[in-house]
Amino acid sequence: MLAAHASPVYDTLSAVLPRVLPAFLGRNEALVRWIPGQTPWSTAPAVAATGAIYLTVIHGGRALQKRFGLKPLQIKGIFVAHNIMLSLMSGLLLAAFLEEIIPIWSQHGFYHAICARESWTPTMETLYIINYMMKYLELIDTVFMMLKGKPMPFLHVYHHSATALLCFSQLLGKTSVSWVVITLNLFVHLIMYAYYALTTLRIPCPWKRAVTTMQIVQFILDLSIVYFATWEFFTTYFNSSLPQWGHCPAAVPHAAISGVIILSSYLLLFISFYARTYNKPAKRAAARVAEKQPLLAEKSQGSATGHLRPPHADHDARKRPTTPQLEHAI
Repeated sequence: MLAAHASPVYDTLSAVLPRVLPAFLGRNEALVRWIPGQTPWSTAPAVAATGAIYLTVIHGGRALQKRFGLKPLQIKGIFVAHNIMLSLMSGLLLAAFLEEIIPIWSQHGFYHAICARESWTPTMETLYIINYMMKYLELIDTVFMMLKGKPMPFLHVYHHSATALLCFSQLLGKTSVSWVVITLNLFVHLIMYAYYALTTLRIPCPWKRAVTTMQIVQFILDLSIVYFATWEFFTTYFNSSLPQWGHCPAAVPHAAISGVIILSSYLLLFISFYARTYNKPAKRAAARVAEKQPLLAEKSQGSATGHLRPPHADHDARKRPTTPQLEHAI
């Protein structure tokens, strides 16, 4: 049994939220306990419908922009406020998770914290639900990208929609190991959304590479622990004679399977993104070679025809844009 412990962040949120939010949010029991059919997005049809609406809005909006030549919207203020809000919410929720899970870990050990049914406490369930609700709020990220005329990479769209599905499956399965994935994700989001807000305000913030690195490290840690917990669950579930440490319970096997599949896909996609974005020495070298070739050709042509180039010609040529589209526009 878990000894009593201080929860100042959770207690403060419990006192403040009912006063700030409308009554149907702040005092709704279905937001405190997972009640299928009553808690928002607690059924498969509701999750699927929201996903369909999300994809329709972002792709349909982009199609309308192209069809009618609509200009990107200037929504800097709203975008900054959105990112600051999500950064603050991630920080507060992370603190609430830590003040609940650290006593469990310290009193009973890490294995108990990730595997025992007792680690799925009523407070943890409430925090899991709040985190799940935030995943739908984060879908607005992509809507902003569409409205601003920015590219919507597959990694971004997939990650946002699949994360909501992942949280849904873990709430159904009541998997105690969920806090590992969620706390690491909240830490990354605390920094990531602050980065978005600062860069939008034109404040120098050299965190881009660090944020991507943290995301990759996050998924490696997630998978290491989730794979271990999944092994423990299935060796007991199938009454296997394979070696195991103990037993990691889950109400349904699909919670363990979906967690492994989705997290594994994240890791592969983010590694691919990192490689494309930051490992480009060959591309940069090729661009420098391509920039020099026109100059060499012009010098050779001038020598062959006997025409002398003015002293500043090479300097001016280097100023020319090397992008083919811009060259054609000159």
